[in-house]
Amino acid sequence: MSRIQFENNNFYHVFNRGTEKRRIFQDNSDYVRFIHYLFEFNDKNNISNVIRRVGKEKYIQEDVRGPTSNINKHRDLLVDVVCFCLMPNHYHLLLRQKVDGGISKFMQKLGTGHTMYFNERYERNGVLFQGKFKAVHVETDEQLTHLSRYIHLNPVELKEPNWKEKGIKNKSDVFRFLENYRWSSYPDYIGKKNFPSVINKKFLDQYFDDPRDYEKFVKDLLTDPEVIGDITIDN
Repeated sequence: MSRIQFENNNFYHVFNRGTEKRRIFQDNSDYVRFIHYLFEFNDKNNISNVIRRVGKEKYIQEDVRGPTSNINKHRDLLVDVVCFCLMPNHYHLLLRQKVDGGISKFMQKLGTGHTMYFNERYERNGVLFQGKFKAVHVETDEQLTHLSRYIHLNPVELKEPNWKEKGIKNKSDVFRFLENYRWSSYPDYIGKKNFPSVINKKFLDQYFDDPRDYEKFVKDLLTDPEVIGDITIDN
């Protein structure tokens, strides 16, 4: 994939996975820690100062109610996190760059911070992610909205593998699983408070009158998965 020149006020699909497809999230605490970093590292503060603080933090317990204890602190944002989804061995982010170099700085802090945390917790060394993160430029409004539901539908694979090829056997079970999958911004978009401080919803909300409209938009793709092919990224 050719290197992208990130431009301010543009949207990008950013993703990566564990080296050799290994798990990058072993339990709930790992997921919560990464979401905490989505908030904490989205700041123009010096990278070394933020990363250095990582080693001094205690592991966040899985019953934590929010991504950070510093929820009201002032931040100079690098990016807008429009939506996200974390899976056992990979992640997807939809980002809008706010300042020059914002995405690169944010992703450097995110990758370094989670690797340091993961290696310390599990007493391992070496790389965690499969090289540098990948990114795709979002060029149209249609691609923006469609990409958001592609990202939010990723957890369906955990409930019904190969659903894109074989279809959904039990839609009600899948809908319920998707609505309660915490490691995604989808619950926030359908009116269930999950990690609202991490994301900026205004970019997607302008296309939908209320959360029920977005919920229908996402679920419609489960009954017609062929249209997902335009933006599907292999994991």
